[in-house]
Order: sequence, then C-alpha cells, then structure tokens
Amino acid sequence: MGFPTQRLRRLRRNQTLRSMVRECDVNRDDLIYPMFVVHGRGIKREIKGLPGNYHHSVDQLVEEAKQVRDLGILAVLLFGIPEKKDANASEAYAENGIVQQAVRALKREVEGLTVITDVCLCEYTEHGHCGIIENGYLVNDRSLELLAKVTVSHAKAGADIVAPAAMLDGQIRTMRSALDQDGLIDTAIMGYSAKFASKLYDPFFKQCTHSAVAFGDKRTHQMDFSNSDEAMREIALDVEEGADIIMVKPALFYLDIVARAKAEFKMPLAVYNVSGEYVMLKAAAEAGRLDEASVRMEMLTAFKRAGADLIITYFAKEAARELH
Repeated sequence: MGFPTQRLRRLRRNQTLRSMVRECDVNRDDLIYPMFVVHGRGIKREIKGLPGNYHHSVDQLVEEAKQVRDLGILAVLLFGIPEKKDANASEAYAENGIVQQAVRALKREVEGLTVITDVCLCEYTEHGHCGIIENGYLVNDRSLELLAKVTVSHAKAGADIVAPAAMLDGQIRTMRSALDQDGLIDTAIMGYSAKFASKLYDPFFKQCTHSAVAFGDKRTHQMDFSNSDEAMREIALDVEEGADIIMVKPALFYLDIVARAKAEFKMPLAVYNVSGEYVMLKAAAEAGRLDEASVRMEMLTAFKRAGADLIITYFAKEAARELH
C-alpha cells in the first residue's frame, strides 16, 4: 500500500496556509480590560504585584480608557476602591460613590466604550466579605437587598452592563427585578455564574482592591473547585433568572467548565483570566522561563477554543497591540 492519501502537514507548510485553515482566532473585540478607580485627582499608581495595571483617579481613568478604546478594546470592567468602608458597604450604592463618578465620566467623555461595573460589596465592607455578616456567616437575602441598590445606582449612572460577583442565591433575579422596576430594562447583566473559590484571586484582593477578608474565607458562597455538575446548575439558574451573559471564573484551570458551559447553554460566555493567572505568566517571563508574548496568545486562544466569546484579562492592552 502507498502512503495514506491524507497528509495533514500539507496545510502547515507556511504561515499563509496555517492562517487559512485556523479554526479560531482571538480578536481585539473579544477583550475586556479590568480597571480600578480611586478617589483624588492626578493619580496613576501602578498596582504592586500586578505590573502594567494601575489605580486611577477619575480624570486619569478617562485618559487611560481613551487609549484602551483606541487600541480596539470595546469594553472595560470597572472596580472601585472607596475612601471609607463600613458594615453596610454604603459607598457601593452612594449616588456620588467612586464607581458612580467614574461611570458618568466615562460615558460622557469616552465615546464608543462599553462600561461594565462589578457589582459586589467586598471592596466596600470593613470585613472584606461580599455582604452582611451575622454571627460570622454571610446572610444571603439581606445582602441581596444591598446588591439591588448597587445595581440600580450603577445603571442610573450609565453602566451598560452590571456584573454581580458575590455568588449569592437569587442575585440575578433580584437585580433584574430591581432594574426593570426602575425602568432600566436595557441594562444587561453579566453573571459571575460559575465562580470558584480560588487562591488565584489573592493578588486582586490584596493589591488591587485591598479587600482581603478579615476573617474566614468565601467558600460558603463561592463554588468548590472540585465541582463541574454544580457549575452547570449555577449557570442554569442565572440563565433562568435573566442573565444576558454567563461567566466562568477563573479561566485557565477551568477550561473543561468553559467547554461544557458553551455546549450546554449556547449563551454569550465570558471568562475571567484572573490576577493569579496573570502574575504567574509575568513572573515566569521575568525569570526568563517563558516567552511572554507567545504563551499569552496561546493562552488567550485556548479560552476561545474552549468556547469563550469574551475574555476579561489584565493582558488586554498588550494583546490588543499585538493583534493590531
């Protein structure tokens, strides 16, 4: 017998052929860039341990967001760091809270940018937990009342999409109802639908938002990282309750969850390439162990190949420049 008819290497001979038959690509409009806003003026302070990412005051945030938009990134995910924290996370839903100020400025001054706001309470509570604590336990339904207030305040400020991160039971239904009752029917919800309890968040809590928990952990509401079927149940509930976009977080260690979620729900699907994943690659590159640009694109492509439509990543600006 002769050699098999199919020689798969035929279409790998050069870059043009490889590009012609490529099954998935990362595009700039797939990327969402996380941004962190603080009180004050003239502040652009690099976040320790998260190189290339910054705490911005509102005026500097606007200038950075213009650069992000000009790179071809269509959306940012906004986190706020308050001046003061309390047990009821009062700045999270204050009319002139830091996120509300930032959203108004971005919508006024940065044309064509979609603004997504993180709707969670951990940055704003003195204990770092995602809601009201009673007897050491996060109380679900009373915390939902606060999330509804935050949701409406962000939407009234002009947020295009609100993204609840707390993994509380019923949070999507509560938020959708609050938005609709206020006539904010066009504000979309991106659920952190399958958010796992992960130590990969540590750089975010410790350096980005200064919201590390004062006691305990978040395993009573974030998911056990061992569970896949439970993740599908969580996503199904978010879809039923009115989520417009679903999310898997973290991304890199959870590609099986991403692929399964896309296959089962066929919904717009985001992944969050979290701070721990970012710093691992940065540290390996700085130590000369890996080529950052090559591995970064391989990783982002893996997210798309698994089924992600949107990628929230601290690498967004670097990736956008390379893709451009």
